[in-house]
Formats: sequence, structure tokens, C-alpha cells
Amino acid sequence: MIKEEELMLKILQFIQQVLSTPAIFVGLIALLGLLLQRRDAQTCIKGTIKTILGFIVLNAGAGVVQDSIIPFGNLFQAAFHVEGVVPNNEAITSLALNSFAVQTASIFALGMVGNIILARFSRLKYIFLTGHHALYMACLISIIMSISGLSGAKLIIAGSLLLAFVMTIFPALMQPTIEKVTGDDSLALGHFGSGCYWLSAQIGKLFGRKENTKTTEDINFPTTLSFLRENTISIALAMFLCYIIVAGVAVFSSPSEAAAIIGDNNWIIYSVTQSITFSAGIYIVLSGVRMLINEIVPAFKGISEKLVPNAKPALDCPIVFPYAPNAVLIGFFSSFIGGIVALAVLALMGKAGLAVAIILPGAVLHFFCGATAGVCGNATGGLKGCIAGAFVHGVVATFLIAGMYPVLSSMGFANTTFSDTDFTIVGIIFGNLTKVVNGNILLGIVSVLFILPIAYNLIFRKKDANN
Repeated sequence: MIKEEELMLKILQFIQQVLSTPAIFVGLIALLGLLLQRRDAQTCIKGTIKTILGFIVLNAGAGVVQDSIIPFGNLFQAAFHVEGVVPNNEAITSLALNSFAVQTASIFALGMVGNIILARFSRLKYIFLTGHHALYMACLISIIMSISGLSGAKLIIAGSLLLAFVMTIFPALMQPTIEKVTGDDSLALGHFGSGCYWLSAQIGKLFGRKENTKTTEDINFPTTLSFLRENTISIALAMFLCYIIVAGVAVFSSPSEAAAIIGDNNWIIYSVTQSITFSAGIYIVLSGVRMLINEIVPAFKGISEKLVPNAKPALDCPIVFPYAPNAVLIGFFSSFIGGIVALAVLALMGKAGLAVAIILPGAVLHFFCGATAGVCGNATGGLKGCIAGAFVHGVVATFLIAGMYPVLSSMGFANTTFSDTDFTIVGIIFGNLTKVVNGNILLGIVSVLFILPIAYNLIFRKKDANN
């Protein structure tokens, strides 16, 4: 009996590991699609491996970008002597898993199943494939459900239904904008920053997107600066300017803190190296995105035809980067400035006696999410839409993080929190909901949310059939 239980545990651990390893999970999805199309063994093997490879290349590039952007944020803090909460999804998830590992894993796995059920039986045909973001959201939801007083099976059921709902509804919210970005309807966005991406697109609309509207990709460089048309060069130079300014201030104002970050390197050489490394990371990300899209979209036709008609893969935010590379950089800068402005406002509110968390502008948040917001703003409002949309993203995202911080701090989590917009929206709404309803009522609410898209489809399908 013990051996059987151990075997079952190992099997469950294996399944959990597969589901929580994005590259393998996406590769299996691609394989399933190819098998459903009855492709030959060669095509299945090739498509699966190239999908996994594309995802690994994308993640490798993201890792390079992250490794070069984090020191920038640290130098910024050292240069300007700012103290506060640093939002970071990975950090808060690693802390929370010490207490909520089983709940998170169960919600994560069952939420994936729930997402497929919703895609199959509702009109929201989006299958969320950004595994690490789903895991982070599962972790946040497990915390919220525990605050409500739920435990055991009820907690897992309620959490799974809520996760499935948000994995389906946020890609649906973004799809009209993603169609404008990509020019077709074959891809969706599966990244939990959708609330502010949508807002950025709406801000962009205020500037209007007419035929003569200048976009970020229409920036005309003088003939002598034509080399800046190459994105890798312009990104490297722009980041160098940022690095050299921030690092210079840090070295002269806080030499010991700067030395701890820079090490034995000369700060100018360090700035050059980090800026070029950042540009190299962007290049790798774009290469991985192209490879992934070229494989996952055709493979998904099998899933669409057999399992979930008209299904669309909802992928990580870098999938939009190749469509407007200039907007990526402009969006990052604009969002970061927005984060600094919001930081100043929060600091003033704190001095006025209000109990608010001081949220520092996390470079990772403002790059990945700010860049995506910039691309979305550019799609609807050109260059002005990119700048304004990403700036608003930086401001709003910061205030939302500050609004959610009390929910997590009440559970003993301090100095870090979830960063991306959708985490904060879910955290604020359902975290505060736990204060006014008990766990059973919350279970009823999320059950209704899960059923609504399916019920809507069934009702209108009958009406369409009668007509």
C-alpha cells in the first residue's frame, strides 16, 4: 500500500513538473496538435523539438535581458537613495511556496484543465500557454483563498475555477488589440499584464491611428545616423546612455553600494558591457519568438480542428516584440518614467500621513510589461500612443501594486509583492472580497464566474439555431 502511494506521489510530481516546465508543456501541446493532424513521425519530432527550442531560446534571451536590467534597477536605487518595496513575481512566489506549495500545485494543474474546458464549451477560445505566469497566479490565488477561510478540497476547487476563469478572460480582453498588433487572429496574448496593456491601447486611441500617423517604426534618422535603423544598435546605445548616467551618479554618490553591484569593473566599461548584453538579449528573444510562432501556430490547427474548435494559443508577452521593436525600447523608458512619477506621488502621500507602501520602479516589470504596453499603444495611436500608453502603464501599475500590498502584508509577506497588473487586479478584488464574505460564498462566486461563459454560449447557440 505504501509503495502504491509512493508511486502515485511520484507520478503526480512528474505531471506537475511537466506542467510547470513551460518549454516541455508547450512542446507537448505542439506534439498533440501535430498528432491530431496525423502528421508523419518526422514532422512530429521536428515540430516538437523546434517548438521546445524556440521557447528555450526565448527564455534564454529573457534571462539575458533580466540579468542586465536588474543591476540597472539596483544602481538606480543606490544613485538616488530610494527605499521601498521591490515588486517581483519570482521572489514573492518562492516565499509563498514555503507555505502553499500543495495548494499552488493543485490549483495550477486543475486550472489548466479548467481553461481547456472553458475554451471548448464557451466562445472564449484561448488556451493559456504561459506556464510560469499561470503558476504565479495559482500561488496568489491560493493565498487569497486561505485568507477567506477555505481549506482542503474547497480551497483547491475554488482556486482552480478562478484560475481557469482569469486564464481565459484576460486573453479575450486583449484579443482586439493583439489583432491590430499582429495583423491577424491566429495568436493571443497569455500574460498577466493585460489590464494595463488594454488601457495602453485605449490611451493610444485618444491620439487616433490614421494613415499619416507616425508610428515608432517610422522614426526617420538622418543619413549620418542611418546605422540607428538597426534595432540592436539603437537599443544598445539607448541603454548605454541610461546606464552611464545612473552608474555615474551611483559611483560618485554611493561608491560602496555601487562597488557591490559593479564589482571590480570600471563603471564605464561595465555600462558598455551591460548595455550591449541587454541588446543581445533582445536579439535572442526576437529569434526565439519567431521560431516559436512558426511552429506553434501550424501545430495548433490540429487542436482547433479536433479538440477545441477555433482555439488560439495565448503566449508570453515577447511575442509582440518583433512587430514593433522600436516601441519595445520607447515603451520601457516611458513606463519606467511613469513608475518614478508614481513613486514620487506615493512618497508625498506617505509624508502627508497616509499609510501607503512605497513601490520602487522594478526594471523587469517596466521592461517586459512597459515594452508590451508600448507596442499596444503604438498599434492604436502610433508614436504618441506608445509614449502616453506606456507612461500611464507605469503610473497605474505602480498604484495597483501599492493597493494590493496590504493583502499580502496581512499574511506576513514583506518587502516584495506581485508586480504585473492582472495579479494586482485579482489580488485587490478578491483579497478585499474576503473581508466581506466567507469562504463558502466566495466559492459560490467563482463557480458562477466559471459557468457564465459556458452558459452564455449555450443560450446564444440556441438563439442562433432558432434564427
